[in-house]
Amino acid sequence: MFQSFETTAAPDRGPARLERLRRAMKMKGLDGIIVPRTDAHQGEYVADCDARLAWLTGFTGSAGFCIVLNHVAGVFIDGRYRNQVLTQVDLEHFTPVPWPETQPGPWLIDQITGPTRIGFDPWLHSRGEIEQLQKAVQNAPITLVPTDNLVDQIWADRPAAPNAPITLQPLEFSGRSREDKCGELADELMSRGLKAQVLTLSDSIAWLLNIRGTDIEHIPVVQGFAILHDDAHVDFFTEEGREGIALLGAGLTIHPTRSFAPALQKLNGPVGVDRANAPYFVSHTLDISGIEFEWNEDPTIFPKARKNPTELQGARQAHLRDAAAMVEFLSWYDAADQTNLTEIDLVTELEGFRRATNALEDISFETISGAGPNGAVIHYRVTHDSNRQLASGNLVVLDSGGQYRDGTTDITRTLAVGPVGHEEKRCFTLVLQGMIALSRVRFPKGRSGRDLDPIARYPLWAEHQDYNHGTGHGVGAFLSVHEGPQRFSAISEIELEPGMILSNEPGYYRDGAFGIRIENLVVVENARPLPSGDTTRQMMGLETLTYVPIDTSLVIKDMLSAAEKDWLNAYHAACLAMISPRVSQTAQVWLEGACAPI
Repeated sequence: MFQSFETTAAPDRGPARLERLRRAMKMKGLDGIIVPRTDAHQGEYVADCDARLAWLTGFTGSAGFCIVLNHVAGVFIDGRYRNQVLTQVDLEHFTPVPWPETQPGPWLIDQITGPTRIGFDPWLHSRGEIEQLQKAVQNAPITLVPTDNLVDQIWADRPAAPNAPITLQPLEFSGRSREDKCGELADELMSRGLKAQVLTLSDSIAWLLNIRGTDIEHIPVVQGFAILHDDAHVDFFTEEGREGIALLGAGLTIHPTRSFAPALQKLNGPVGVDRANAPYFVSHTLDISGIEFEWNEDPTIFPKARKNPTELQGARQAHLRDAAAMVEFLSWYDAADQTNLTEIDLVTELEGFRRATNALEDISFETISGAGPNGAVIHYRVTHDSNRQLASGNLVVLDSGGQYRDGTTDITRTLAVGPVGHEEKRCFTLVLQGMIALSRVRFPKGRSGRDLDPIARYPLWAEHQDYNHGTGHGVGAFLSVHEGPQRFSAISEIELEPGMILSNEPGYYRDGAFGIRIENLVVVENARPLPSGDTTRQMMGLETLTYVPIDTSLVIKDMLSAAEKDWLNAYHAACLAMISPRVSQTAQVWLEGACAPI
């Protein structure tokens, strides 16, 4: 199994670790310390050695941070984790703080009574993040102090840094050679008068160098840092002794990670640095070394987000393969004695069907399998301790994906366990209407995710309902299942451009009762002109990549408009035509029934 069901949260160990951390703070002359979820690469997913927030607090969510003061330890969590944090931390010692509604600056000001020194590890925070916090507390007696990582100092059995083999992502999947990518970006550097660009994001480096690895669970990256020079040469800093380094070839010099800081001190400026992503340490080192640098955006971000034709074709093939595995699973599920199944049973069976493709490299994240009230926990992780048996009338949120050499998938389907109540069906239909609306959308060129996010929410808003997560995130090409900068979100101002892959996943969650989410992946494309349209206006649309039936037994058909029914019937006809040749005879029979017109 790629997925583990062990309980990783340890709330009972948090108080003792918190006390040791406070002693370390005192020895350093600090009144507080910030413990982020992120690592030196600002990754959402981290290696075991970088899981400091989980080790200290017990909270295992993919976003958040803790600010430890002498009298309080605030665990800042967003709307996805409001329920989860309550079960994972010792609430007598750690205080959940709703974030981003509550920002760290005002929270700190409310907590302090006098001059306060707050420590932060300059490797684990970007310059932009620290400057934002400094601005927020500038009129308070608060000083932010770069310091050694105090959690690492008290973490006696901290795991070693990952050192997995490096593999190449061949041209048949990448669509562009490393030399081509580096050459194009080097030309951009020269046009801006830059001598070099510092790269710190693991997926940016993996994309640029056409390499993959297994340093991070389920995310095929190699951890390291890179410096791209204006002659297209790259210095790559990573753990020593990796298998596969010899495959990387010319135009690339490999260095041990420990050489990165000295290399920064020897650069010729001006150097490009991403204020939002590069560790504070990078710009600080350039500053004190007298090296000129310029704030810019990591130049790989947009080329990586705009998938080229080879990557798009790979994504389509990966989704068809993954859809066949999903259909085999759903066929099995509908024939099973469902009330004798557990959440873990669903995860295990689904991974088995994906493995049977003989193309699965990994799952793209730990499958979310939440039955009944567990489905209301947006990022629920099933363990042996929490594993729930399915009960008649339950809804099950099953959110999963696969990593294939030609693409990354992510799909959510809400499953019924026997007859389901009218209220559950009503909410399911509202979520479906939002997903259909976003699937059908046409929008003018230049619009961003914040413009489209309300379209998926409107049916729920009209019923005084909503969900506490973005409508969609970007997805990589055999890279991170959560890839920026594009997303469907109220805070996203990034223009949606052709080739960008995103999820379309509205949901609804009723605490203590049920959860609902329906998710397809889509890719931004130029929309075909309509005869009645403006001849000079460029419009965009979304191509659906995911072709797996949606359970129509959960749909209140009278709530759907004629256009919505037409979309759903056409979608199911496409599912039948595209997936039927790829599945077993048993699954074909199931698929015909699941795709019947409503």
